Amino acid sequence: MKGFQLSHVSSGFVAVLVGYTSSAVIVMQAATSAGASVEQLGSWMWALGIGMGATCIGLSLFYRVPIPTAWSTPGAALLVTSLAGSSMSEAIGVFLFVSLLVTLVGLLGLTESLLRRIPKTLAAAMLAGVLLRFGIDVFLALKAQWLLVGLMLAVWVLGRALRPNLAVPLCLLMGLVYCFATSQIASDRIALQWASPVWMTPSFSLASLIGVGLPLFLVTMASQNIPGLAVLRANGYHIPASPLITATGVTGLVLAPFGGFTFNLAAITAAICMSPEADPEPTRRYRAAVWAGVFYLLTGILGLTVASVFAAFPAALIAALAGIALIPTIGAGLVSALEEPADREAALITFLCTASGLTLWGVSSAFWGLVLGLLTLALRKRLQRSSGA
Repeated sequence: MKGFQLSHVSSGFVAVLVGYTSSAVIVMQAATSAGASVEQLGSWMWALGIGMGATCIGLSLFYRVPIPTAWSTPGAALLVTSLAGSSMSEAIGVFLFVSLLVTLVGLLGLTESLLRRIPKTLAAAMLAGVLLRFGIDVFLALKAQWLLVGLMLAVWVLGRALRPNLAVPLCLLMGLVYCFATSQIASDRIALQWASPVWMTPSFSLASLIGVGLPLFLVTMASQNIPGLAVLRANGYHIPASPLITATGVTGLVLAPFGGFTFNLAAITAAICMSPEADPEPTRRYRAAVWAGVFYLLTGILGLTVASVFAAFPAALIAALAGIALIPTIGAGLVSALEEPADREAALITFLCTASGLTLWGVSSAFWGLVLGLLTLALRKRLQRSSGA
């Protein structure tokens, strides 16, 4: 511990704070969609905290490189809508299936070649469609509590202009200040409770594996692991992708029965740990990621406490926080989806179908959106080849 500095501790703490404030509520909504009890919700938070903490610390110390990991926020958003009506056992089966796919992709070194086969425009359109509902919910909450949500939006906009990494925490702080001032915090719900693992036996449904598992796998790989690798390389850390992807997949296989739905490389929180503020010397910045891992372990152990804190917040604050935090991701998804003129119709079909919530034969809209987009793209290319001949 002699080599660790206060900047390592603070950067690690800010990374975890940003991660939790921007998406913990979405994870809890996902667990609720699967019918989680209080104990099972605590187990989800325990498994995610332990998994992220162990991989952050283990990978960063092994490679001496900052390698923060995270849960898949877009994946959690997908689960909120896709798990409705599913049992917890089916959800656990999906998590194991996704972790197995991630592990195989890592072991076989197929990460980048696999994603090249899925047009990034369609993957981005599917992601934007999954998240659209959360963005709309911000303005439904604005109608219900215009002053609370309006202040949160204003602070977030200012934060994005001045300190983007702190925009979401500042937005939450503004919401908390307003709710305390207006006595909207149900403080009697907040309790210091230790989370503990709860075994949840998996079951496997073909409809769930195809309709939820495949979109969750693609979203995790395309919107989390690939950007995470890009952030590593942009900062001069050229680590082979396969061992990192394999490690996150194996962690998911171990912790999925306890609620660990996905583990992946982080992008936004990784940038915090890799910044000069963490340490002017790039070779020492891995220590910030190690501290992030320590804080993840603590939040995992205190998973029920974290859940009780968010449960004390009014519904409008929760909806606004989740949606506001995802606005940049929705925007980036739409930009990527529409950047190729030849793919726009297919991308729009993918986006609209995914956002519609369409379910056929028990298979969710994210899968059908991607299928329809791929069919549209394939038909367009075939007709172009025919007309060119």
